[in-house]
Amino acid sequence: MAHAPRKWVKTVKTDSTHPPEGLFTKDSETIARTLASKRVSPKGPGSGMRMLTYFLNRAGKGLSATRRRNLERAKRLLSERMREARSRKSSSRGGN
Repeated sequence: MAHAPRKWVKTVKTDSTHPPEGLFTKDSETIARTLASKRVSPKGPGSGMRMLTYFLNRAGKGLSATRRRNLERAKRLLSERMREARSRKSSSRGGN
């Protein structure tokens, strides 16, 4: 009998983000807004994006098409927030 493949994500422990319980079951706007907040992602929205990507990878084939679309939309919204934050940051530093 062959062993089931080991999943590396089982051993990952992170303390960089602290998403509230049940966050990934909410609508995409709420997910993006929450993951971009300093309370949840102290290191900024990039940290929230990593948590969302991790969740999507971990959930894998277990997600329904509807849930996956909602989470992918949250990724796009969060990505836009990150772009806007970078744009504001660079313009406040004098361009570039």
